[in-house]
Amino acid sequence: MGKILRETGKPSSSSASPSSSSAPATTSSTSITETVRGSHHFKITGYSLSKGIGIGKYVASDTFSVGGYDWAIYFYPDGKSVEDNATYVSLFIALASDGTDVRALFELTLLDQSGKERHKVHSHFERTLESGPYTLKYRGSMWGYKRFFKRTALETSDYLKDDCLSVNCSVGVVRSHTEGPRIYSIGIPPSNIGEHFGQLLESGRGTDVSFEVDGEIFAAHKLVLAARSPVFRAQLFGPMKDQNTHCIKVEDMEAPVFKASLHYMYWDTLPDLHELTGLNTKWATTLMAQHLLAAADRYALERLRLMCEASLCEDVAINTVATTLALAEQHHCFQLKAVCLKFIATSENLRAVMQTDGFDYLKESCPSVLTELLEYVARFTEHSDFMFKHRNDVLLDGSDINGRRVKQRL
Repeated sequence: MGKILRETGKPSSSSASPSSSSAPATTSSTSITETVRGSHHFKITGYSLSKGIGIGKYVASDTFSVGGYDWAIYFYPDGKSVEDNATYVSLFIALASDGTDVRALFELTLLDQSGKERHKVHSHFERTLESGPYTLKYRGSMWGYKRFFKRTALETSDYLKDDCLSVNCSVGVVRSHTEGPRIYSIGIPPSNIGEHFGQLLESGRGTDVSFEVDGEIFAAHKLVLAARSPVFRAQLFGPMKDQNTHCIKVEDMEAPVFKASLHYMYWDTLPDLHELTGLNTKWATTLMAQHLLAAADRYALERLRLMCEASLCEDVAINTVATTLALAEQHHCFQLKAVCLKFIATSENLRAVMQTDGFDYLKESCPSVLTELLEYVARFTEHSDFMFKHRNDVLLDGSDINGRRVKQRL
């Protein structure tokens, strides 16, 4: 390797360094300000019933997300301000999540329901704002109109049809960022660690534990199972671990269900349930999802349990809902349980479900659920009678007929 020589004398005027004669380096950057836009449609039914809830009280839309923040629409049937004496209805859009100095553009549109498309529009978009976008200082900050519409005029207009109002709200969150010159751009593929672990399982290389399930043998890796399941961790490495960890016999589980559980622990995905059962029917996949949910609860695989719960919620049917409800009760799947109860409680489903073998199993295994089901049927019947009596004159926003906010029960 050569030495680095350093010159100690002064350079002559005729041999100036290259750096002193070159032009200074120039860099650049760009500040970009743009809006992230989204919309929400809010339907207000039972307008006449909402009148009289009180000045300053409102019915609210569900929250919706735009630009990384949550928003909600607030409609005040009796107005927001005491000084207006319920002469006007008020309409506002509010920041419903934590945030400070959130800058945004808004558009509130009351839809003409006659088909003439003479909508009432208040918009920041497509026009120049002298003071710029509106700034919301904190959660709960609002933009809108206290005197959005005179109530007497609204009630005789084409905006009100079948005691229903329809509102569209657009939000444009203003965001700024600075971009410098991009020297390179490298595409990064998504993680494929699950594929690698899955291939490890399929190859059988390095396995150090076997499971006998319903006469079939499954080989696996202790460390992988212990990393994925606290139950396997205790069984394979804990102080009370099995004495024989070379081949462990699994009771009360069918081989395809254990195979599907292993597939999840390695691949981090659900296997193809049609392929696993060998049957291309919804009943077969529902049955497999039920068994797999029980296995997920047994081995404390929380994400798998939720995946099975979501799948069963989507495939609720007359011939399987009773066994699914029993399963939800036994394994503390509260969301799935609520879906099943709601499905059974309808008059057209209840009688048919009671004729299934699954309902007999439900009565024997979870008798306490029958009491809850009866209460649910009673509430559903009361609600149906109320709906029949008042037709569309009900609030669907979580308020009672007097406009008080109430917590909905399952």
